[in-house]
Amino acid sequence: MRKYPSPSDINDMKAKGYCSDTIALEIEKLSIWQEIENVKNIIIKSFADVKLGNGVGLFEAQAIDDYADIATREKYREKDEKLDWTKISANDLSYCNSSLSFFDAEGMRFNLPAYLIAELSGDYNFSLVFDLSWHESKRFSLFNKEQKNAVLKYLYLIAEHPDYSYQKKRIMEAIKKWSNQL
Repeated sequence: MRKYPSPSDINDMKAKGYCSDTIALEIEKLSIWQEIENVKNIIIKSFADVKLGNGVGLFEAQAIDDYADIATREKYREKDEKLDWTKISANDLSYCNSSLSFFDAEGMRFNLPAYLIAELSGDYNFSLVFDLSWHESKRFSLFNKEQKNAVLKYLYLIAEHPDYSYQKKRIMEAIKKWSNQL
């Protein structure tokens, strides 16, 4: 998803002397920015206290993807954030984009909100639509109702977003699958 200007960004543009037409165009996008911020806040609140526990972490999942032995997996796991998913960088998420296919239920519940926030912030270089539409239910089995609703809010938002028009059918399938889980 592309980045949208915040009110602060628009104030900076004004201070730097951007032309009024450019500023007016950016002001028109403020409602999109606000919708994105609302969904991000729902995600943050819904997953606030989630820890990795014994789940598969971001880098450990990369080791699994690489068919690494147990010793190598343990080394990769040492690099994993385990307590606060908000500390996972968007660069690490983009680097470990295939990890989504290798998380267990605990790992998915811990890492997915970081991916969602990074994508909504325009900082993730890939799309989550496939992973959310594939919806192997055991990988999402630990999500509570509030967390499932947060994922649905994300899906509804991107379903109407022009950046995702080419994935609309798959997004609608994902919405149906997630809705059926409530």
